[in-house]
Amino acid sequence: MASTLVKNIISTEKQTINQFLSKQGKIYTFLNPVSYLTALDNKNLFEQFDGIFADGSILVAAIKLLYGKSITRRSFDMTSLAPQLLSYAEQNKKTIYIVASKQEQVEKAVGIFKERYPNLQISGYRNGYFTSDSEMDKEAKFITETNPDFLIVGMGALMQERFLIKAKLNGFQGIGFTCGGFIHQTSKNEIEYYPKWADKLNLRFIYRMYKEKHTRKRYMQAAFLFPIRFTIERFCK
Repeated sequence: MASTLVKNIISTEKQTINQFLSKQGKIYTFLNPVSYLTALDNKNLFEQFDGIFADGSILVAAIKLLYGKSITRRSFDMTSLAPQLLSYAEQNKKTIYIVASKQEQVEKAVGIFKERYPNLQISGYRNGYFTSDSEMDKEAKFITETNPDFLIVGMGALMQERFLIKAKLNGFQGIGFTCGGFIHQTSKNEIEYYPKWADKLNLRFIYRMYKEKHTRKRYMQAAFLFPIRFTIERFCK
């Protein structure tokens, strides 16, 4: 029996990129083997999303192996969904609001986006650090009033999902995506974060482990735990 998470990923696969970028009032997130383990313990949260993307070749391969379904890897980075969204927004005069990373980093990232996409309309941005739930609620309401076409949120697993859901519950009518570390990576002049060889050989996680030491522990945990829990979800639930 398919887990609810995998069912959502398989269902999301049926839609095209244009559908993701044009259907209003929808929110989407991404799962890789690391965040999949977190999502298993927070299924009620992830079930509130309109779509879940398989972020990473390992999750894609696992779904193919155990479920027999071919899934497209989609990540919010420049090897996948991000350039399609940014180009679409620029060409169709759509507005983008960003909540992510530290203030200095999001400001720098916005500047880099505007250099790459000079006609891109950024309607607002702020850091992803909130001191309280009330501050988060206030920002969600402000975004709803601002009414951007796209809302991009990068606050780490669970926090970014909770914020997107808050925005939707407050009446946000645009299209929301979580983006993980994309803004942080872009702020370091690494909008093209992965070298071509890492992307071509599906070794993006190895490259990230090399670049970002703090990711090593959770990737190693996932290497042992993900296959076990993914298999249990497939055959024992």
